Amino acid sequence: MAAEADTTGTGKATGPAVRETGSLLVPGRKPLRAGAVSGVWRPRAVVVPLLAALALFAAVVVGTGRGESPISVVEVLRVLFGGGDSGQRLIVMEFRLPRAVVGALVGSALALAGAIIQGIARNPLASPDVLGITYGAGVGAVSVIVLGGEYGSVSGPLAEIGVPTASVAGGLLTAAVVYVLGVRRGLSGFRVLLVGVGMQAILSSVISWLLIKASIVDAGRAVVWMTGSLNGTNWDNAQAVGLALALLLPAALILSFPFGALNFDDDTARGLGVRMNSARAALLLTAVLLTATACAAAGPITFVALVCPQIAVRLLRTGTPPLLTSALIGGAVTVWADVLGRTAFGRVELPVGILTAALGAPYLLYLLIRSGKAQRS
Repeated sequence: MAAEADTTGTGKATGPAVRETGSLLVPGRKPLRAGAVSGVWRPRAVVVPLLAALALFAAVVVGTGRGESPISVVEVLRVLFGGGDSGQRLIVMEFRLPRAVVGALVGSALALAGAIIQGIARNPLASPDVLGITYGAGVGAVSVIVLGGEYGSVSGPLAEIGVPTASVAGGLLTAAVVYVLGVRRGLSGFRVLLVGVGMQAILSSVISWLLIKASIVDAGRAVVWMTGSLNGTNWDNAQAVGLALALLLPAALILSFPFGALNFDDDTARGLGVRMNSARAALLLTAVLLTATACAAAGPITFVALVCPQIAVRLLRTGTPPLLTSALIGGAVTVWADVLGRTAFGRVELPVGILTAALGAPYLLYLLIRSGKAQRS
């Protein structure tokens, strides 16, 4: 008789985890060992990330070929591998590829940040958007735009800061407030969401005040930034986000053990040797830096951080959002949304943030309804 175990964190048995042989229980999956490292072979954990990576690569190639002068997928691939004529290389490498690469990096950073925050809060409704972190980054960036930063018309100390630095500072400050009020004294997913919604309301009011105070030109630029758009991005933006992701993705993977332990209650996690407050602070700092860097490059592209980790959870059937798969799905969703916004509405080009909001808002309503039904039952 085969015993079944929960492999999804839902409390339901999903498949044979052990089998009974005489009086012994033998693992149902054959373990893999390489020296001191051992693990269990799960095909789904390999196939899903590979498919997500292929979807991301396809989005980059298709998006690079779309524009006023269409370039076929074969020709884009030829240019990417060093071929093509000079005109095609100029269009692909200098004008279109930077936009697709920035979209992939920004989407990956946001989805990774969302996966971390959902794991910390133990709540699928938690994300940098809901907790107000993106709004904190927005206050920093809009302050610089309106009051005299990179795009503003007023000189002063803000002129020396720049949008990226102000965005990171605003996100960090907001996250610190959320951590002190909602996490430090013991984790409660409900309290974290309440604190985040309150911060979101306050910071949204601050942004509205800044837009009212701004000139028409600066207000227009700030509104475009707040919508979330990849238009005008270049290799400098890609370099900044790529560097942040290159540093923070390995850091998140290193913290994957304490991150997985956060799926349990505090006493169980401490029994596993995890220092809860330190682990949460390190993970939250990683998520905030990812969010703020992504927002600095393309504005607050909403709902990517909320939806993509939950897609990854359902595809991999795990208890906590898988970090690497969430990042790959986030990049693919963002680039495909940008391709859709540039091509599906004729000559009207919609910012990617509008498309992700249109796709993500119904999913948020679904999560709210599902959460309400779970509480009633």
